[in-house]
Amino acid sequence: MKYEQHPLSVAFPAMSAEDFQSLKDSINEIGVQNPITLFEGMVIDGWHRYSAANELGMECPVVELGDVDPRDFVLAQNRARRHVTQAQLAMATTAVYAWKPVGNPAFSQSGTECPIAKSNAQLAEAAGVSEKTIKQAKAVQTKAAPEVVEAVKRGEIGLPKAAAIAKLPKEEQAEAIKKPIEKPAKPQPEDDAYAGPTEAEIQFHAEQEAADQKAIALILDSNEPLAALKAEYDRQSLELATVKASRDGFMNRCNELIRRVKTLRAKLDKLEREHGKSV
Repeated sequence: MKYEQHPLSVAFPAMSAEDFQSLKDSINEIGVQNPITLFEGMVIDGWHRYSAANELGMECPVVELGDVDPRDFVLAQNRARRHVTQAQLAMATTAVYAWKPVGNPAFSQSGTECPIAKSNAQLAEAAGVSEKTIKQAKAVQTKAAPEVVEAVKRGEIGLPKAAAIAKLPKEEQAEAIKKPIEKPAKPQPEDDAYAGPTEAEIQFHAEQEAADQKAIALILDSNEPLAALKAEYDRQSLELATVKASRDGFMNRCNELIRRVKTLRAKLDKLEREHGKSV
């Protein structure tokens, strides 16, 4: 009896010609050692064994799929024995779990004919990839031309490139497979971009630096360093907000204030922790 390959099995990339020949040579010598698995009258696992045996005119042992989710079964079988890329595995996983046996009485799960859908997080966990990879795979499965999908399945292109190609019109996608992805051009600086501080600004910032350092020293020597430091933190935070809102000529001052506010925040946190322990 002749069998067809089940769609769930088709979701995974085909064995390379070299690997298939090695399998065929092995079967020619010792026969098919592991039976193929049938589901819905088609080969869900062992398609290459079945094809090799057919070409050799040999019989192939057969078993029916048991009471398991065929999606989980085919994913486990192929993950265990195939060397596939993350892109190929993500594509196969999204295709497998998108399969719906509507109107097919051969499949039953928890008394219902249609299997429960899985979230991106669940698909990522099942495939052992990131959620981003799963999202890219779904975009390719739903929007890419068949040539692009097959190119990913064969390992010719990765998912980032395939997802980018999927955004193009369908008639342009096949041609884009062999083209490199164009990186976005770096934005050109504006003519009126900030060119650095003037001599007067440098002098002003130096004086501000000296004044700030003196103020911090007085605060740390005071009787109530926590309250004083909190007040100074609030003052410089307000000044930072003002400087950010009006950056012209004060970019260096803004960066310096960011550094100082972070330093004050760290000192404030430390004093708060010490104050809390002493209460």
